[in-house]
Amino acid sequence: MTTSKTESFLNLDPHLILECVEKHGFRATGELLQLNSYENRVFDVRLEPGTDQPASLIAKFYRPNRWSESTLLDEHLFEQELKNEGLSVAVPYSLKNNSTRTDSTVDQINGIYYTFFEKIRGRLLQEITPNEFLKIGRWMAQLHNIGETQTAQHRPTLGPSADDKWALLENMYPYVAPEVRDTYFDLAEDLFQQLDHQLTDAKYLRIHGDLHRGNILESPEGFVVVDFDDFVNGPAIQDVWMLMPDENFLETPEFESLVTGYQELRHFPKHELKLIPFLRAYRMISYAGWILNRWSDPSFPRIFPEFGTYKYWAEQTENIKKIAYTL
Repeated sequence: MTTSKTESFLNLDPHLILECVEKHGFRATGELLQLNSYENRVFDVRLEPGTDQPASLIAKFYRPNRWSESTLLDEHLFEQELKNEGLSVAVPYSLKNNSTRTDSTVDQINGIYYTFFEKIRGRLLQEITPNEFLKIGRWMAQLHNIGETQTAQHRPTLGPSADDKWALLENMYPYVAPEVRDTYFDLAEDLFQQLDHQLTDAKYLRIHGDLHRGNILESPEGFVVVDFDDFVNGPAIQDVWMLMPDENFLETPEFESLVTGYQELRHFPKHELKLIPFLRAYRMISYAGWILNRWSDPSFPRIFPEFGTYKYWAEQTENIKKIAYTL
């Protein structure tokens, strides 16, 4: 019986992972540690001691049918571009095949794309101080200065009807609890229409796309940003609001520090602050759609046990209603 690439992904064999590592010239000890990742399969792979290779690497196997090789290469090229300009980001290794270096950072096995990233030694930031927000503001301004120099040709655009949000809503319709279905979809459709309108005149550049504090590591050299998996062309403000400690952040010292650091290198897009409620609602709705699309993955029912219940959809409806009523 032929095994599908989705089945291969859900049941990745450790021997297969090590085979991929050694195919590209790395010498593994056989020790693997699976890291937390809902979307992909990510492993810390220990390597044999030696001067010609690191102590370990991060092997990332991408969920099938989400990204093409071109979209992954767009991400990796951007990460390397940022690194070359002095920004602290994790970058992928150029792969070797039979000891011959290639130009690619992506390979595949059984239809599953994979990449090896350098391992960043650090810990999650438990709390970001105003002084750290100042540094992050400078980092973000550099990111956006580089991001606006060109477009990611194969990546999505967070713009008017340029993404899949309307198809997302259509797919979700049968699964929303009937008691709140009409209210939920009336609110979602109105918010999406307003978001499309608000984004009509927005400036698009390459952005991280998912810059929450869980993607910032504190290392001995400072902070390092990881996981550009949701890297898109979009408005700069998308990289701002997810970092803030709460919804009412505009008068906080943290936000003021971030803006101060940002404006040292780039004009802060205050005119885009009006987009934040719509982007927040969009993320809530998209997150529910993402869980639904991944429900056949056995890990998702365990991670999100209340998903699909009346309680879940009632809470979701109330959350987007609060946003809609503040506009």
